[in-house]
Amino acid sequence: MDIEQAVQTVEASDDFRVLRRLLPVERYYADDASEKRIGIYLDVETTGMNADEDMVIELAMVPFEFNKAGQIFKVLPAYNAFQDPGCPIPEIITKITGITDDMVKGEAINLDEVVALLKDAAIVIAHNAKFDRAFCENLHDAFKDISWGCSIADINWNEEGLEGVKLEYLAYKYGFFYEGHRATIDCYAALDILSKTLPTSGELVLKRLLDTARKVTIRLWAINAPFDKKDDLKARKYRWSDGSNGTKKAWYIDIAEEDYDDELIYLADNIYSSKMPDLPNIKITAKERYR
Repeated sequence: MDIEQAVQTVEASDDFRVLRRLLPVERYYADDASEKRIGIYLDVETTGMNADEDMVIELAMVPFEFNKAGQIFKVLPAYNAFQDPGCPIPEIITKITGITDDMVKGEAINLDEVVALLKDAAIVIAHNAKFDRAFCENLHDAFKDISWGCSIADINWNEEGLEGVKLEYLAYKYGFFYEGHRATIDCYAALDILSKTLPTSGELVLKRLLDTARKVTIRLWAINAPFDKKDDLKARKYRWSDGSNGTKKAWYIDIAEEDYDDELIYLADNIYSSKMPDLPNIKITAKERYR
């Protein structure tokens, strides 16, 4: 019995699951007449978690063709580069990523190549885009004026019956494994997941992400909300902003555009005992989201 026959035998039993090693593919769907756009799956490795203090040490960008239905077609050549942070890489980062000081010494990301890739892209996607976007915007302003999507936040994995959002966990649930924590292979793993269908709805993962990314949300600030209403606001998923980085010092929430009027009614009826002030708000599209 060869390996493939053995795998099929094991998979036929409900008592076992088989995980296959991820092998990056060149195409997920055969070419058709649908209109195609370019997306980029992106990942960075860094010296730490704080974009104001830490530095990028590796950048990977994997462009791919997709259509409005969320089908992924050709996977285009990846860009990958190390960057010398100008300081020693913390030991914990080397343990996680395998990237050493010697590997990045004298290396630099070619920003001209990066900008050329972004010029053709309709969207950049990352696994935890809020993290990656902050570091990427420090690399070049071209990352500021482009739509972003997140393969964590733009997909309700819990609603689909999945209890975790870590890339390795999602890979396991989709039947494959890979050696993680290096930028390019993480991109290929995430792209493979985007090509699959969601376990409960049966919808293509990328289609769900794109639909969410296209939605306009509104950030509403509950300025001057009474202190004794903080638990009510927290229960309604408002978050506190301490006023740093030029933001307002107030509770705020991001809501769908169609829910805006109902939220104002809730605040007037439940939070503000006297006349409700004019509440500031901003519209957020995929170009502003995760900034």
